[in-house]
Amino acid sequence: MEVERSALVRRGLWLNLLTLGYNVIEAIVSLAAGLVAGSVALVGFGIDSAIEVTAGAAALWRLSADSQPRDRERAERATVRLVGALFLLLAAYVTVDSARALLGRDAPERSPVGLAILGLSVVVMPVLARAKRRVALAMRSGALTAEARQTSLCAYLSAIALVGVALNAVLGWWWADPVAALAMVPIIGKEGLEGVRGRSDCGDDCGH
Repeated sequence: MEVERSALVRRGLWLNLLTLGYNVIEAIVSLAAGLVAGSVALVGFGIDSAIEVTAGAAALWRLSADSQPRDRERAERATVRLVGALFLLLAAYVTVDSARALLGRDAPERSPVGLAILGLSVVVMPVLARAKRRVALAMRSGALTAEARQTSLCAYLSAIALVGVALNAVLGWWWADPVAALAMVPIIGKEGLEGVRGRSDCGDDCGH
């Protein structure tokens, strides 16, 4: 049983390292493309990716603490709440910036680079999320389940952002970009509230 758990930890570490690497690229490209194009959806997605990097780093801490039950419990609680707080901040930022763009009729420029990274994320993120969730459930870790759910969330957000950025690029619907960003807010906010309250799919004690 201990050998099997060690194998799960190693698999989880590799999956998180892979996700971290992709999220770093995703964050840099999305933020750069979003700032150049003036796209609220791309900037919001880029910040989400940066938060994913933080969540991934916290998950690595959780995995490294797995051999110590006391550290494991502390890492569970801290990881879930940290990620939740960051997502609440992101929800507030996206709401304000989207409202500003809509009221000011601030039309973003077309962004082929933004379309490319969003399209790639729609494909990559669900694959990583499924693999990470299998490891998290096998380990009965609420923190790792929550972090896998953040990866799934990233896939949903990339799809929403892709629609907004594509509508602006193809049809010139400038408002589709901030509206797509606003469509992310309920998803981000829900995840943030659940994280701050210490909730996860496994329950509060699933790491025991």
